Amino acid sequence: MPGSSPRFLEKAQTLPVDEVFLDLEDSVAPAAKEDARRNVVAALREGDWSGKTRVVRVNDLATQWTYRDVIEVVEGAGEFLDCVMLPKVQDPTEVVWLDTLLTQIEKAMGYEPGRIGIEAQIENARGLVNVDMIAGSSRRLETLVFGPADFMASINMRTLVVGEQPPGYTEGDAYHYILMRLLMAARSHDLQVIDGPYLQIKDVDGFRRVARRSAALGFDGKWVLHPSQVDAANEVFSPAQEDYDHAELILEAYEYYTTVEKRGAVMLGDEMIDEASRKMALVVAAKGRAAGLSRTVTFTP
Repeated sequence: MPGSSPRFLEKAQTLPVDEVFLDLEDSVAPAAKEDARRNVVAALREGDWSGKTRVVRVNDLATQWTYRDVIEVVEGAGEFLDCVMLPKVQDPTEVVWLDTLLTQIEKAMGYEPGRIGIEAQIENARGLVNVDMIAGSSRRLETLVFGPADFMASINMRTLVVGEQPPGYTEGDAYHYILMRLLMAARSHDLQVIDGPYLQIKDVDGFRRVARRSAALGFDGKWVLHPSQVDAANEVFSPAQEDYDHAELILEAYEYYTTVEKRGAVMLGDEMIDEASRKMALVVAAKGRAAGLSRTVTFTP
């Protein structure tokens, strides 16, 4: 939500989303940057963000605003802030800079050092090439975020529709390497990885189609730019009821067979399950529980 709009900051508090980021960067005009900082501090301090991760996206380090963004927001509302998002990250030293500044502010303000996390947005070719080093650059780092619009511009991709296949590219998926590269870097450092926005906000079917791509690969979520996209995102990144039930069955059956019958590989119907099955089922079951799904079947030995 743009930090320059108190109305939007208030609206964000009512949406059924996991995280809200209050923006000081691209959605805020240069002349409105300072007022946006004050709006964001007030919204964090006075708003009801129950159940939501609270994030502020500051301006990128190529601008003159970044250091004041971090200082004013963290000094003004650090106790109500979960993460700072740094856009257009190209090099691990940028994350280290933010980590150092956050530590200094936390110590000065009497906050718990290291409590505020960092999200790094990868938005150009250099950032993707350096993504492994970026992913391992700070213990504060929690999430890698794909920024498709700036990324597409940085590599001269021949399309103006963010997230869609460029005309003329008829074999495969033009984004597959990018998404997998981010996913591997994130998982190798136990980070979340989030897909970026789909700008055609009235095309919910298009959003759903693009979101299914990153959800299928294993991404943890996708940005929404408008309330109309929220239900589609929650639907796509939640497991189907059948898959959730199956995952819970695997976990329950595996627990029974390994502890009661002392067997490590057994049959569940026509399917063999073992430790690898349990690990896969844990992922699906966790997503289902987080989405509020309830089981419709139970395991009978």
